[in-house]
Parts: sequence; C-alpha cells; structure tokens
Amino acid sequence: MAAALSGASPSRGPFARAYRRGIPDELPEPARRPRALPPAPFALHGAVVTPDGAWSSGYVTVANGLVDRVSKRRPGDVAVLETDGVILPGLLDLHGHPEFNVFAAWEPPKLYANRYAWRRSAPYRALVRDPQNLLLTQVPPRTQTRYAEVRALVGGVTGIQGASGASSATSEPLVRNLDQWAFGSHRARAMIDLPSGSFGLPTYERIKDRITAGEVDAFYLHLSEGRRGDEVSAKEFRHFLDLGAATPATNIIHGSALGVDDLHTVAEAGCRLVWSPQSNLRLYGETTLAGEALAAGMPVALGADWLPSGSTSLLAELKVARRELARQGHPVAAADLVAMVTSVAARVAGLADHLGALAPGRPADLLVLERHHADPYESVCLADPSWVELVCIGGDVTYGRADWFDRLSGQATGTTIEDLLAWGRPMRLDTGFQGGGDVPSLSTVRSLLTAAYPAVGPIFA
Repeated sequence: MAAALSGASPSRGPFARAYRRGIPDELPEPARRPRALPPAPFALHGAVVTPDGAWSSGYVTVANGLVDRVSKRRPGDVAVLETDGVILPGLLDLHGHPEFNVFAAWEPPKLYANRYAWRRSAPYRALVRDPQNLLLTQVPPRTQTRYAEVRALVGGVTGIQGASGASSATSEPLVRNLDQWAFGSHRARAMIDLPSGSFGLPTYERIKDRITAGEVDAFYLHLSEGRRGDEVSAKEFRHFLDLGAATPATNIIHGSALGVDDLHTVAEAGCRLVWSPQSNLRLYGETTLAGEALAAGMPVALGADWLPSGSTSLLAELKVARRELARQGHPVAAADLVAMVTSVAARVAGLADHLGALAPGRPADLLVLERHHADPYESVCLADPSWVELVCIGGDVTYGRADWFDRLSGQATGTTIEDLLAWGRPMRLDTGFQGGGDVPSLSTVRSLLTAAYPAVGPIFA
C-alpha cells in the first residue's frame, strides 16, 4: 500500500499534505519524558528464543531497562516470574501505515494491476481518503498513530515502520518508530513514490547523498507493487535502476511485480526485501516471489501493511508468509520465519546492534507468548494476539496479564494505566509507560476517534 493520494485532485486535502512526503530528511530528536521503569529487577522463566537457538527452559533477567542475563540457571538475586510461555524479542513490523489502521478491513471489489489502479478507485476514496481527510481535521494530532500503536503493541510488536513524520516526529512514540529517531540518531529514510521527472528528484537526491556518505542505513521505498507482467510496474523498476536507487541501504517494500532476474539484480546490489503477502494477495491475486529472493541471498523481513487489505497482526502475517513460501516451493523452518520478524528484521532496519535479539546489554524489548508446542519456534508461528501475555519495551512493562502487570510494576497506577478485556483475558495496558501524564489513555484515544468516525475498526477482534 502506498500512502500517497490517488484519484482526482491529488494535491488537495490534509491527507495529501501530511503523507505524500514520506520521511526524506533527518528529523529532530523528539522530546523525552522521564521513564517509569519497574521498581526492581526481575527475571522471566520459560522457553527462551536466544541468538543461538531456542531453549525449552531458560531465564531472562531485566534490570535498568536492559537485558541483564540470559541463562539456563535460575538467578538467585532477583524475583522470578514463572511464565510457562515462550520468551522472545519484541516483534518488528517493517512495513505499515499506522495512521490507516483505525479503519476496518476492506473487501476489495476486484483484483488490480498495480497500486496506482486501486488508488484511483472510488472505493479507495470512500473508504480511506475521505474518512482520513475528516479525521485529520477532527481529532488531535497523533490520535490515529496512538491507536495504531496500541493495536501493534497488543499483538507483540515493539517496533514499526511507516508512521508519518507529520504525525509522530515531535512526540516520543509508544512503540519504537524504526524509520525515525532511534537510539540517539536518525539513520533511516522513507519515500512513498519515486521521482517523476523533476518532481521529487531533489528529495530523492538528498537521500541518495546521505546513503553515499554513510549517514543512512535503511531507505524504505515502495517499488513495483502490482502483478508480474504489469508494464507500469516494470517501467517503475527500470526507473529505479536508472536512478541508482538499488543500494545496500535500500529496503524494497513489496516488489510483487519483480521477476526472478529482477530479484537477482537487486540482491546483487545488496538490497533487502520487506514483504507483505496478505495485502498483495488480496489486492493483486499474487505476491512477491519471496522464495526466489531468499534463494538469491536477500534478507527478507515482514510487514503487516495496512489494515484495510493487510493482516490484522504481524503474527497473522507470519502464517500467510509460511503458506506462500511453501506454495512457491521454498518452505522455510519455523526458526527462519521467527527471524523475519526479529533478528533479520533488525538487520534490515539497520538496528541489529540494538534490537532483534535477547542478549545482555541490549534494550529489554521482549514478548512472552503462551506456549502451545514443544518447539518454541513452532509455538511462535502458531500464535495469535490472544496468546500475548506480556510486552516490555526498554524494560518498561507496557502490556500484560493484569496479575503479572501488578507484580512487575509494583502495583503501579495512573491515568494512562487501564484494565482491558482482551480476547476474554483480563489485561492491563500503560500508554504512558515512557513517563508523563500528558499521554492519553486508550479509552481517551478511542473516544476521540469514534466521536469523529463511528466506523473505527476494533483492536480486540
């Protein structure tokens, strides 16, 4: 999905002004608030996905916002929470459009040749563009982003790509915005569309210069999103190559129209692939030859795209990816699938030194899932958001079972902490876990959205 406006009068309305620019330039560091870490270090016991493999029994100790230890021996100096679950790094969703995830799932009336075709369609105007123009004028800034971040968080995601800098750059995010400010710098950029003639060329050239200078590690770009054989998508790919956009920093989003030779060309240039099979299949009836990309040596990460045509969660996207890779004659092991949303995703994002692995000294971004299979990796691949029992970001307890939340947070209370019934389980969410009372609760965000647009899509469904 590309967030640029399609159809008549593409330059009009707040939607177009806010989203068509992507994130081409370095953003300022967002204002930080005091952190609200748990009052004491703690350890989690369960099956553990480590950088070197999965253990059936292990302990992850968290202290001062970091992973302190990962061991098979029970620590004697901290309280231990018995999870009986699978403990793994927080999931990383490398392609999305969070501001659009307030909408409900859409049933495309037909298959399209490419993204430009459905962006010109009447259903798109009625279901996405017009409601978005309404919301952008009726609700406070960042309201939609906060709602979408909660949706991601309760599905085990601790980092996302694709939030507009216009909506989130000046405020500390709820989940990590991976193509914005991260770990002391801003080394990612994003474009929605390639330049057309001179339009957009200076923007692209600024990004290319930063890549050449070694100042940008990840360049997210929608490319050739359509059916194979589509001439519009093929022309876009030729333009991509002519511009010299195939670089080791380039993260190709979609690439569904690329053939085998095309994929080998970009693989040889060092490009990475971000794959959203569910959205591709629903809009085009086919998806990227991800198996060929893997065979060519491309790192492949996953993204749930946007809710109207994509998956409801990154865990759901894992299942689509697994089936599609098997259909393409390239079945992959469960461990490799999990890597697509953890360690490989961190490498594609240029953040492998910080995210994607449970290792001492790294930020304690972690997820605990119910365990329903002897193989921890298989248990992750089978999971859905109702299996999420705990999510921590930077050691903060952000979402979890109400009893665990109480125990780990020291029975913390506040205006941003609220009880939820999530898929029949009592859970607790803290939208202000980074600190500060200026952050709205989920109830406040939901009320603002539904007052302006009653058809807001639910989170817990």
